[in-house]
Amino acid sequence: MSSPNMPSKNKPGIWQSIRPLFEFNNHTRPWGFLVTVALAIGTPALIGAWLGHFAVSIAGSLGGLTIVYLRQTSLSHRMVTMAVVTVGFCASFTLSLLAGFNPWLMALVLCFVSFWATFICRYYAVPPPGSFFFIVVACIGSALPFDFTLLNERAGMLLFGCMGASLLALGYSLIQLMRGQSNTKIQSVEATEPRVIAIFLEAATIAIFVSLSYIFALLLGFDKPYWVPISCAAILQGASFRLVRQRNIHRIVGTAIGMGLTWMIFSLNPGPWSLAILIIVLSFIIEILITRNYGFAVIFITPLTIILAEADSASLDINWLFQLRMIDVVLGSVVGYIGGWVIHQQNFYDRLEQRLQKLR
Repeated sequence: MSSPNMPSKNKPGIWQSIRPLFEFNNHTRPWGFLVTVALAIGTPALIGAWLGHFAVSIAGSLGGLTIVYLRQTSLSHRMVTMAVVTVGFCASFTLSLLAGFNPWLMALVLCFVSFWATFICRYYAVPPPGSFFFIVVACIGSALPFDFTLLNERAGMLLFGCMGASLLALGYSLIQLMRGQSNTKIQSVEATEPRVIAIFLEAATIAIFVSLSYIFALLLGFDKPYWVPISCAAILQGASFRLVRQRNIHRIVGTAIGMGLTWMIFSLNPGPWSLAILIIVLSFIIEILITRNYGFAVIFITPLTIILAEADSASLDINWLFQLRMIDVVLGSVVGYIGGWVIHQQNFYDRLEQRLQKLR
């Protein structure tokens, strides 16, 4: 016969397993940086709303995402970082636009972008978000209707968004320097005797699973399944399998709540000005939450991603979109979960790395 105290002993164990899902980390960012990020992403949308070309300007907001790679290093290193990230964003987005006429070619492009973005970011130990936003930019590019005549316009707008973010990064950095707030003691990103084969294997695995998630969505007949590889890539960012599991739950639950928020937003039929302001507000909230609790950040990432990816849609049936995107997220999260399990089979990768080293 079980003791009446047994349930109370089990409760702490259950709570200990789910508590990390609700905990907020103490990792905060300067308010000036949060404002700079929000302005870098939202300003192109504001300009687009003012000029009556909101849908076109969204590519500029995508370019504004380069600002999230700004780190507290020396001024020269910051600007070099912004320039390199700009090149990566433009390459990812342009390749995605070029492959838009064929979904199977798009799957290959996503594999290519995911591999090289992951390999380079791992090689140079780029801190989070690492390769993630390079993949996101390519995925959102895949959601745009293919039109070769608009290639220069879309790629150019992304470049202008990157340039605007770099200008804001420079202004923010100069203000820090004048106030004596710039911390240049943080080490610059550089490779230090990297395990190239191990990095290659990890990048190849991530690229394969991101591409597979997109292919599965195509085989299932999904329409514009950009959110499947985005969800897959987000899950694969976990540094351990425990974090992969945690991100999986955060992604699915956070997206479900976020889709409810999206439904409320679009049920009000917001115009370009309202959407542009929402981009700024959502970006600001996301940057507050992303380093503290990923699940809560996903709630606000969901409507922001839909605005950025669906802005050129003539009409938006939010009820249909809710069902479709939730299926996308579940599929991408499942594939990402499997991929995360594979990546964290350390013994298997160590043996494979040793065998490949012998072939060199």
